[in-house]
This record gives sequence, structure tokens and C-alpha cells, in this order.
Amino acid sequence: MKTRGFECVSTWRDKKIHLPQRKTAASAGYDIEAGEDALLTPGELTMVPTGVKAFMQPDEVLMIHIRSSMAVKHQLVLMNSVGVVDSDYYNNEDNEGHIFIAFWNRGTEPFAIKKGERIAQGIFQKYLTADEDVAGKGAARQGGFGSTGKA
Repeated sequence: MKTRGFECVSTWRDKKIHLPQRKTAASAGYDIEAGEDALLTPGELTMVPTGVKAFMQPDEVLMIHIRSSMAVKHQLVLMNSVGVVDSDYYNNEDNEGHIFIAFWNRGTEPFAIKKGERIAQGIFQKYLTADEDVAGKGAARQGGFGSTGKA
């Protein structure tokens, strides 16, 4: 039985996608690479595909953070500050759980990202629920990106 990790999205298997990895023994985050080239236009939102999806336990979440060097050196931020990938996003019917990184270029110059460049880091975390939580008794996820809570 798989516990947690990453897989290539099926439609991206022929694109030489590298699965996220930790680079040192003490790294908390798994470095996530761009799945293709992208140009981040100043003041604009750009969704950069990664070609990967993540699987984890039902009480876990994958938190997506920008790499600090990209933020500090290039004035880039994640549009949602921190990305949240829920466990039921994996293999959803809309996009198979494909993780995209939502960048906002706060600088004044376009910034080019190359395929294979490390652009974010993912950290798996356990989370707690409230005593009277009923979310686990509801319907299963019906879609992909931005679908939590939709009927």
C-alpha cells in the first residue's frame, strides 16, 4: 500500500518529468520542478504545470511553498500565498490531480522559467479536525482545481 509520494500525471509520462525530491537529509520540502517553459509577465497570474500529482493519507495535506530564492531574487510570490493540495485531489476526474504552481510576478520585468527548473517545494503535513466535523461524511470530490465543497 502506498503511503505518500509523487507520480507523473499520465498525459505527461512522455515529457521526461522528474518527480519531486528532497535535496538534503534535513530538507523538509520536496523540490518541485516546472513541467514546461513559462514566461511570468509582471502583474499577472501564471499557472505553471508540473506534470506531477501527489498521493497521501486521508489526514494529510501537501503544502506548496515558493522557493525562497525565487521570491527574494525575482519578486515572485504564490498567488494564494501557500498552496494546499488535499488528499482527495489525487486522481480526481477533472485533471487526475495535476499540481500547478500559481505565480504572481510582482516585479517590473518578465521572468522566464525553464522546464526542469526547481520552482516550489512541497511539504507533507498531518492535520487535525474539530470534534463535530462532518466533512468526511459528505460527497466525494467532484472535480479538480478549486473544486472543494462544490456539489
